Amino acid sequence: MKFIACFAGAILTLVAGFARAETASVGSLTIETASQVHAFRIEIADEPAERSRGLMFRDSLAEDAGMLFIYPSPRIASFWMKNTEISLDMLFIDAQGMIDSIARETTPFSLKPVKSDGEVLSVFEISGGQADALGIAVGDTVEWSETTLKK
Repeated sequence: MKFIACFAGAILTLVAGFARAETASVGSLTIETASQVHAFRIEIADEPAERSRGLMFRDSLAEDAGMLFIYPSPRIASFWMKNTEISLDMLFIDAQGMIDSIARETTPFSLKPVKSDGEVLSVFEISGGQADALGIAVGDTVEWSETTLKK
């Protein structure tokens, strides 16, 4: 009987995993700089598996797109570029929605940790060089909205 209960639990866990894989969180994000507001289409990585994979194995990222990593509580965020083919700008965002620090034009495939300066609640990754091109700086304000879609 104990085996059947364990087996049933394993099946339910597997089905729940497939159900999660059938949805994706996407949305929009704006960054207000000193001179203007920039809008982006975003994918949201708010689950551990999504945060682990991030933008690995992609060979491009549109200029108006990015990935937002959301954590359940503020922390020093640390990333690496293993299996990431494109250079990224990482915008580290504090709990008040302000950019705390920026890692600019990260090195593809690097195993060197890229860390936030302070504790952050989220990290927004965009194409390498975009932060400079758009005048995005520490202290700029970030806001986003989320939608869950069926794949």
